Order: sequence, then C-alpha cells, then structure tokens
Amino acid sequence: MKTIFSFLLLSLLTLTTTFGQALTRGTVNGQVGTSAGKALEFTTLMLLKAKDSTLVKGSISDIDGKYTFQNVGAGRYLVAAQQIGYRKTYSAPFEISEAQPALELPMLTMVDETKNLTEVKVVAQKPFIEQQVDRTVMNVENSIVASGNTALEVLEKAPGVTIDRQNDQIQLKGKAGVIVYIDGKQTYLSQQEVSNLLKNTPSDNIASIEIITNPGSKYDAAGNSGIINIKMKKNKNFGTNGNFIIGTGYGWVKNLAGARDDLPKFNTSINLNHREGKVNLFGNYSYVNRESSQSNELNRVIPFNGKNTYFDQYSFRPNQFEGYSYKAGMDYFIDQKSTIGVLVNGFSNNWQSGGQNNTMISDDNRVLTSKAITQTSMGNKMSNITTNLNYKYDMGKGREWTIDADYVHYGGMNTNNLSTAYTNADNLPTRLNQDVRNNMPSTINIMAFKTDYVLPTKKGKWEMGLKSSYVKADNNSLYDTLQQETKKWLPDASRSNQFKYDENINAGYINYAGKVGKTKVQMGLRAEHTHSIGTSVTLNQTVDRNYLNLFPTLFLSRQLDTNNVLNFSYSRRIDRPDYQNLNPFVFYLDPYTYQQGNPFLRPQYTNAVELTHVFKNAFTTSLSFSRTSDFINRETPRQIASENITYVTPENLGNMDNLSLNVSFPVTVTRWWRMQNNINAYYQHYQTYYSGAPYEVKIGAYNLYTSQNFTLSKSVSAEVSGWYNSASQYGFYRAQPMGAFNVGVQKKMMDGKGSLKLNVSDPFWLNQFNGRAVVQDINFRVVSRWESRRIMLTFSYRFGNQNVKNARQRNSATSAEQNRVGAQN
Repeated sequence: MKTIFSFLLLSLLTLTTTFGQALTRGTVNGQVGTSAGKALEFTTLMLLKAKDSTLVKGSISDIDGKYTFQNVGAGRYLVAAQQIGYRKTYSAPFEISEAQPALELPMLTMVDETKNLTEVKVVAQKPFIEQQVDRTVMNVENSIVASGNTALEVLEKAPGVTIDRQNDQIQLKGKAGVIVYIDGKQTYLSQQEVSNLLKNTPSDNIASIEIITNPGSKYDAAGNSGIINIKMKKNKNFGTNGNFIIGTGYGWVKNLAGARDDLPKFNTSINLNHREGKVNLFGNYSYVNRESSQSNELNRVIPFNGKNTYFDQYSFRPNQFEGYSYKAGMDYFIDQKSTIGVLVNGFSNNWQSGGQNNTMISDDNRVLTSKAITQTSMGNKMSNITTNLNYKYDMGKGREWTIDADYVHYGGMNTNNLSTAYTNADNLPTRLNQDVRNNMPSTINIMAFKTDYVLPTKKGKWEMGLKSSYVKADNNSLYDTLQQETKKWLPDASRSNQFKYDENINAGYINYAGKVGKTKVQMGLRAEHTHSIGTSVTLNQTVDRNYLNLFPTLFLSRQLDTNNVLNFSYSRRIDRPDYQNLNPFVFYLDPYTYQQGNPFLRPQYTNAVELTHVFKNAFTTSLSFSRTSDFINRETPRQIASENITYVTPENLGNMDNLSLNVSFPVTVTRWWRMQNNINAYYQHYQTYYSGAPYEVKIGAYNLYTSQNFTLSKSVSAEVSGWYNSASQYGFYRAQPMGAFNVGVQKKMMDGKGSLKLNVSDPFWLNQFNGRAVVQDINFRVVSRWESRRIMLTFSYRFGNQNVKNARQRNSATSAEQNRVGAQN
C-alpha cells in the first residue's frame, strides 16, 4: 500500500508545479465552411505541429462551424480540416508564443472533393485514461500493464469502478446496476455472467472502454449507475489486413495446505478485415485456456436458544476455463446512400471447478465439537450466438435512418455436485455421508427490432426511434440425492424446480439537441412499457407484472470562457431484476450455506443529477447526486438458526442516496514521463427495513487511481499503475480497503508492426476482499482471495495493408436484455 500512496503523493506534488505552467498556454479559435459561405458542422479538426505534422489535439466543429483548441503550448502549428465529401484542407502555419497566446484563424474554406490529395502522416499516442466531457475513456490498446490480462482486471483499474469479486458485481462510484455493452450492443447477461464473461475475455482484443455515467434518451433506460461500453479492436484500412496476438503467463496462490499452486494461462486471437469495392468483410476468433483459483474463509456466529454456535469454514477452488469466441460480418454498400450489413457473433465457454470446503463447528465456549468436509465438483457450460441484420439509409444533409433486427440464443448447463462427510472433533464419523448432485439446464431466446431516425434542422438536431424486444427463458433445476444404503440416486423433489420467464418491452424515444444563446441543450424523453410473467412450474406460482414508465433526460453545456466549460445533466433510469435473480432456485456452497432467487423482486428506479466542470480540456471535476428507490440488494443475508443455515437472497430494500465527487487530472512531468490521476469520493445513505426493524447506514468512501507512463526510447516504453479503494459498504456488508499496483514494459519491433509486452500484476498479492455483515442475528465475516498475482508475456503483430476503413460498429436491437441473462457459477 505504501507504493500506491507514494505514487499519489508524487502526483499531487507534481501537479502543484505544473498547474501554473499550464496557465501560460494559448488558445486557437476558428471556423470552417464551404466556398459558398455555409458553416460546416461536425467537421473533424486536427491541430498539427508544422515541423512534422504530428497530431497535437483533435476537435469537432459545432453547428456554427466553430472550433477551439485549448491549452496549446508555444510553437508553430497548422490546422487540418476533414469532412466526408470535401477535400482535406489545411491552414497556413501560425505560431503560439507568450507574446501571442490567443489566435483567431481565418475561415477554413472546404471545396467538394474531385481528386485525392496526398495525405499528411499523423502520429499520436492516446493516454491510457482520457477524460472527455460526457464520459471517461480507457485506451486499453495503448496500455502495457493491461496486456495479457482479462477485461475484468482492466476494468478494475478504471476510475470510479470497483469490482466486488465476492458477489460478482461491478460498481460505479459506489453504485451497482452497471449495464455492460460490447461494441455498442448490450450483453444481455446477469451481473454474475457479465463478470464471468469479462473474466475470460483477453484484454489484448480490446481497443477502449467507455464509462458513461449519465446516458441520453437514445439508450435503453436500464442501468442506474450508467453504461460501460467495451470497444473491441477494429481494422481501419483498405485492402486486406489484420493482427495476431499470442500470450502466456502464470499466476501464483497458496492452497489450503499452504503449498504454492502454479496456474498457467494461454490466449491467442486473430482479427481479419478485407474491403474492396462495395464489400467489407470482417471477422475475428479468440481462444483462451487458463487455470485460476479462489479461496474463501467464512466465519459465522449463529445464536440459538441463548447459546452461540461458531462456524469456521475454509475452502479452496481451483478452476479450469477453456473457451472461444468468434465474430463474422459483412457490410455491403449498395450505393452512396444505402448500406446493408449482417453480423454473427458468439462464444462457447466451459468452466470446471473442483475443491474442498472444510467446516469447523464449535460450541459456546469455542470448543471444537464437529467437522463437515465437503468435496465440490462444479461446472458451467454456456454457449451464445447472436445474429444481427442492419440497414442504413443516408438521406444527405445529416438525415439518417437505421434499422436493426436481432436474434439471440443462450444455452447453458450448470452442474453442482456435493459430497459431505460429518465427523466429531477426533475425525470419527458421526453420521452417513450426504451426497447431492444438481443439473441446471437453461435456454434463453431474445428477439428484438429497433429503428432510429436523425433529422438535423437549422438550429439543432432531432433524434427519434422505436424498439420492441421479446425474451423467453426456461430454466430447470434437477436435484438427486444418493441413498447411502442402496447407492442409488433418487430424485429430490423438495429441491428441484422449473422456472419460466417471458418478457416483452416496447419503447419509443424522442431527443433534441441544439443551442439556446451560448448554451448547448440536449433533452429527451423515453417511454418503456414492460409486461413480464415469471412462472415457477414446480411450485405452481406465477408473478405477472405490467407497467409503463417515462424516462426524461436533460443535458446543458456552457462555454464560460476559453478555459472553462460547465455541464449539467439529469436522468431517470430503471433496473429490472436479472432473470436468474427472479428464479427461486437454490444453489448450494455446502449443506450450511446457499444462495436463493426471489420471484417477487421489483424494478428499482434512480433519479440522478450531475454537475461537471472542465478546465482546459484536461482537468475535470464532477459532483453528482442520485436517489434509488426500491433498490435491489443482490446479497441480502438470511439465517435459519435452528438448522445452522445461512443463505443470501436478492431483496428490494427501500431507498439509497449517493453523493459523489470525482476529480481527474493529467500531469506531464517531463517529455518522457506522463501521468494520469483520478480521485473519487462518495457518501452513501441507506434507509430500509430488515426483518421488520429499521436499518440505516451512513458511510463515506473513496477510491484512487494513478498511472505513470515512461518513454524510455523510440522502441521501449514502460508503465506503472496503482489503485486503492477505501473501506466501503455493499448493502449489509462492510468491506475493508483493497488495492494493488501493476508494472509493465513494452518493446516495439519489426518496423513497428510487432510488439512484445511483459506485465506483472499485483506482485505482492495485496488484492483481496474482506467483508463483514452484522445485523440482528446475522454475524459473519468473509475473506476471499484469487490469483491476482501473475506475470504475462504477450506478442502482437499487425499485417497487411494498414489503410482499410473499419467495419461499422452496430448498436443492435438487443442492447438491453442480454445484461440480464444469467447462470449460476
């Protein structure tokens, strides 16, 4: 932990010395238009060094064709303007100096493109963390310490993001309910399955991760804490090209016997793209084979009849994962206005785990009275295929009409076998062994259709659209118990259950963006009608819900002066229960501990406001407040004291208020040393009832992140990053501080087409979850550890023509349901 605080202290000290220097930097303003004098909106502008055309900054012109480059250092520059259908245009060279820190450039006049111009080579390196006005962007492909890791481990480094590995939850600024997109399409997975998918997605296939805390009306209303969009790597050029990645490494942990376990890992992937004439073909394939592990220590105190029984449980689960994912698609450019595309992607995962859970039971005087040793064998096989058919019609002058139709299928099989031996303190048997096996087949089918229309006007832009989705899920849980006398497996009807879930959501939205004076305004309204039917076939129990909700959004942005921008946003959002959380299945860890679903869960609603100040396009400060009503706590502890059983179940628990302050600032120490820092502090207030009694929690918490990037030579670079999360509250669990740091080095080779990255993650094995729940008769502590300590070596190579335009990123119709698909694991 000392290393992490050293980085943060150095960052703050450096900031005080460089902040004053930034104030002397200049500003470049200008306007871009046609030869007829018409302003050109949404034109791409690039500020280039006059000496070698190296990219310094990028910008987009507003609806009046105006643009601004801020925080420009002294030197000679030129501006390049690029717009589809027009020739690339350059300004005359100019100079920024202390005597002339602010410039107003003559209008850049663009003419219709009639021939190709020789392009200027632009070389730029994006920072790992990039703070934009409406989102935070992690440029993963530029990071050394991200190489060879998984998507979940990279996400753990994101500012304001915390990973609750004990409960498989992703939290943003202290709030759960994050919706995960991949390439603009929602995964439709539950929190557990999203976590599992990201655990097994190689980070080397990721280009960037976008964190959007307050999405607009165009997005589905799901996600009370925001959206995380993971963008996979894309090819950009004409002809045929691609890239190949191969990585290997090891993790180290200690097992129950205290011996070291080595956990090898391997991943490889290939991406291909071909564009010729009107056809663009693209695809990729990834394969992962990795060993991992998780150990847990659970200490419980169960009061009953005036006495306490103490349970001390220790478990170690080595895991084996093997899986592959694929994507194949085609875009066909019918003419200059029409494009049709088809996309097929999916995955097949096989996760297996076998381990042991030792339970030591003591009496009120802490004297060991008995033991329960449970051998576990678990498996999770899951496959997915998603098909998307899309059409885009460009009507000119910014008008655009798009259609998406999707079909998604998930198929899974979970297995969970438990064999428990009961002994006294002297290891002599006290009762017959208990053997239980469980098979849980599941199928989920999703169909969706959406259409969007964009209509620019003289003063702004209208967007409107419709969406309809239908989900049909069928989950079965089949339990068998072994009769010890006959050694025959007999069905256990008391634990078995079949659960079916049907859901139909119809939605429509309208959104307007424009200007009122000097203030940019975006406002929208989304309506969603939901009809869901959850049926427990075995229990003959049905929950039918039918409701209509309106979700308004409002965004305001005001340029106060050349250095300061102030933004305000408001949104109302919904989180519907995950499909598996509605399922009343029982999933056992051992005979004394299990997890159970709740078919009576209700949606939770969040109203959120955020005020953001941006200084010189670099220093960002945001203050946000949200109130969530009927908030869903996915791990509410319950107890059956007479049977020494503790279990968790999702429940609606009243209101939760969240006040958050986030500060992000980059620092350039020298030409070869750059750093990015982020500080997020939040205050949470829970008000609810537990077993009929009021329950209230007030807690303040914070998390810190810093990354240091070093350019050692033209071909060698290094990176050090660290993060720290203070003590915090997750529902009923008070979690202890967590943190880690990572070190990496990169060597470019083969004329820049190849790179070799060595990355060491959490070398001192600092990262662990340590939480405790104390409420009424509940008193237990959990400590979880996993193989966060590892070393990875990754080689990547780019081949073919590096000028192919990228495939269109599709935001498909099934962009809200897949996050709620689930399977226990």
